[in-house]
Amino acid sequence: PALLRAGRFDRQVLVDRPDKQGRVQILQVHMKKAKLAADVDAEKVAALTPGFTGADLANLVNEATLLATRRRADVVTMEDFNNAVERIVAGLEKRNRLLNPREREVVAYHEMGHALVAMALPGVDPVHKVSIIPRGVGALGYTIQRPTEDRFLMTREELENKMAVLLGGRAAEQIVFGHLSTGAADDLAKVTDIARAMVTRYGMSEKLGHVALEKDQRSFLSPNPLAGGPREHDYGEATAEAIDAEVRSIVDTAFARTVGLLTERRDLLEKTARKLLEIETLSEAELASLVGDASAPDRATTEASDPQSGKRPVRRGKAAATNLSRPAE
Repeated sequence: PALLRAGRFDRQVLVDRPDKQGRVQILQVHMKKAKLAADVDAEKVAALTPGFTGADLANLVNEATLLATRRRADVVTMEDFNNAVERIVAGLEKRNRLLNPREREVVAYHEMGHALVAMALPGVDPVHKVSIIPRGVGALGYTIQRPTEDRFLMTREELENKMAVLLGGRAAEQIVFGHLSTGAADDLAKVTDIARAMVTRYGMSEKLGHVALEKDQRSFLSPNPLAGGPREHDYGEATAEAIDAEVRSIVDTAFARTVGLLTERRDLLEKTARKLLEIETLSEAELASLVGDASAPDRATTEASDPQSGKRPVRRGKAAATNLSRPAE
């Protein structure tokens, strides 16, 4: 922008989103204003809030305090903070938004599709909660994943696993009902953005090679780089067609993989979806009890058991945080 040309500002200071330790320090400042229960730990709250800004964290403490006030409590508990994070991430509950039995069943299988794929793949952020209670403007159900650490980099394997989780709902609908609904529209948009970024920006296409075909034209203080938006490119129509074909191939491969994962776990999908229909919300502990040994080991366990894998550890940080913990519609 013209405002930022050389000579107009001698020094530019980047104020980035805080990392986990920064979130702890910000939370400690805002928590001084609230009466907290003994179980409240700023470290635990910071772990639940990757990608949150200072203003987001201040709002979180206020929201948790309001929840405690509404239930006439003397102190704010850790459960209040958990509920406040959920309200901010997924929106307010809309229990007056009544679904017919068929829609409710589709939503249950859709959400369990997301959850079971996430639990089947190693190194994927753990599923914190699955619910078919409508929230926010358009979410008829949601699956919340909680990252265990901040992330700076994502490997191709991690991006492919992320696409598989996003496609889990659509795959479950196809397997169980034999048809598709509009419920996966947001998931498809995110998957397409990831696949296109893999091809045009990250050089992860075998056909097009290790080249960056597009670069962002994102404005100053722009959002997450995986979120799409205008991009500058310098290639012809033939290359554009090749890009579209490769993006489609990556998405189709991810969908076929996801269908395979859920087909192998069809009985588990039926069992967990029926339980979700019965009680409407499944916590992390309840999911672990239902799934049992069918869940995948975490990345640290997998790599420790296979020292010959040749994989180098990946530095973790913030890059994908804003895409984490969002409801999968």
